[in-house]
Amino acid sequence: MIGIKSIASYVPVDGVDNYAQGVKFSKNEDFIISKIGSAFLPRKAATQETSDLCVEAINALFINNPDLKREAIDALIVVTQNGDEEGLPHTTAIVQAKLGLPTNVAAFDISLGCSGYVYGIYAMKGFMEATGLKNGLLITADPYSKIINPEDRNTTMLFGDAATATWMGESATWLLGKSRFGTDGSGAPYLKVSDGVFFMNGRQVFNFALLKVPAHLHELLNDSDLKADKIDAFCIHQGSAAIVDAVARRFEGVPVEKFIKDMAGTGNTVSSSIPLLLEKHMIDGDWKRIAISGFGVGLSWGSAILYRQ
Repeated sequence: MIGIKSIASYVPVDGVDNYAQGVKFSKNEDFIISKIGSAFLPRKAATQETSDLCVEAINALFINNPDLKREAIDALIVVTQNGDEEGLPHTTAIVQAKLGLPTNVAAFDISLGCSGYVYGIYAMKGFMEATGLKNGLLITADPYSKIINPEDRNTTMLFGDAATATWMGESATWLLGKSRFGTDGSGAPYLKVSDGVFFMNGRQVFNFALLKVPAHLHELLNDSDLKADKIDAFCIHQGSAAIVDAVARRFEGVPVEKFIKDMAGTGNTVSSSIPLLLEKHMIDGDWKRIAISGFGVGLSWGSAILYRQ
């Protein structure tokens, strides 16, 4: 059965001091910590492309897993909506060449934002099981610094750049359980790019998250015959501290600490936010069962149960 074997990441060292941005936009320290949740936002170098972030994360994965050989990779997926240059060719093809992976590798992109990791792990699992492939790498890299207007207070204080690499294969420690997905394209105007610049209606996105995510997670728990207290942790997309806190309050009797909030040094990293949490808190931890949920541009959302084998 295909599951998650390991996760590694790349977070640029350089970035933006959010307190300095707060001064610029008349936002105090309390607002930055309690509402945004991020004191520092990593930014890729001007010379780095999306594929370079992917390569950094994959190389970190190889270092952490010396038993995983490049020639053994037979599936590669990159989740991004901000690929190299103008998006053609697909970023995965560029990553394959930069890494020197075998040419018999199956490689394609998934164009999704903050829900992309949840969609991605199930797309990879299904694809590998249907075709008999053994080792797949799911990569997330969506550097919004390429499309953010630094003068837009609604976006420049939220988003950070990062990439993650998830090794999926057989004999995995973590398996994929029940999942649920959703799409509402009528909300497309709330998160979009026009003339190369990203726009976000923060109020509408917050309302969407508060309406959809708690209900979606409750439906998933019912589908899985689980009560919320049987979940060790909820690793939801780190859209902002305010969103994570608001969703947590919709789970009566569940300690807020179960809703992991860890974005102080990364910000909203789009499709990378969930795997960053999993890498740091799940892989080497003692959790047995967790719930994940990604939500955002589309509008799109996906939730799932992961459990330790």
